[in-house]
Amino acid sequence: MSSVEGTIADEPAQQELPLARVHGAPLLRLPEDLYIPPDALEVFLETFEGPLDLLLWLIRRQNLDILDIPVAQVAEQYMAYVELMRELRLELAADYLVMAAVLTEIKSRMLLPRPEGDTEEDDPRAALVRRLQDYARFRHASEVLALRPQFGRDVLPLAVALPPDERPSAQVAVSLDELLAAMTDVLARSALSAHHHVHREPLSVRERMSLILERLGTGEFTALATLLDAAEGRPGVVVSFIAILELTREHLIDLAQNEAYGPIYLRRAA
Repeated sequence: MSSVEGTIADEPAQQELPLARVHGAPLLRLPEDLYIPPDALEVFLETFEGPLDLLLWLIRRQNLDILDIPVAQVAEQYMAYVELMRELRLELAADYLVMAAVLTEIKSRMLLPRPEGDTEEDDPRAALVRRLQDYARFRHASEVLALRPQFGRDVLPLAVALPPDERPSAQVAVSLDELLAAMTDVLARSALSAHHHVHREPLSVRERMSLILERLGTGEFTALATLLDAAEGRPGVVVSFIAILELTREHLIDLAQNEAYGPIYLRRAA
């Protein structure tokens, strides 16, 4: 025990844990005229994510073999770090104290003499070595993953707020084929509502033309589908379609379409 303490005391000063870093330079001693209010510090020295992280840092700093850890030396340095945090009144997680107890137990078991001829006893450091190896692998994997582009950090979605488009929509010329396609669609839907009651109704193209002009009397655009009533059956739809063709031929109504293969609209000619 005394030989280990002497080794630690003889270590070079540059291996001591710095209290802080000022412009990258380590600060080993606090200035005499510096006043630190109680519980004023929250971040101290290196940032460790847990006791295993601190142990791995101590081992790598001294280039120690993780499979043959000098527990006494590492435990002394670990306890020095914990005591230093206590002296500066820093909040210490319970995990660090648990690890300190584990290191003390391993150190005590290694100091106990083994029975003669007992070669089957496990190394007290074996469980700790396995935990350190697993932690080192996961930490290396997390560092590799952190180098990859992350959505929201390295790759950001493009969001551009465009002003509202107030331009009038372009009107597409309506062809006879599109009118026939619209009529075919209405006829297909009218076949679904066909019934077996047959009665004859006089249908007049001129009367239907007057009815369509009356419905378009406001001068606003009206959808073609609203003028072709599928409930009238095939004869009623045909008469309405012929009436629309006649009104178009006589330039009494205008046809409009906002986009190709879109709905067709009608209104009275100006």
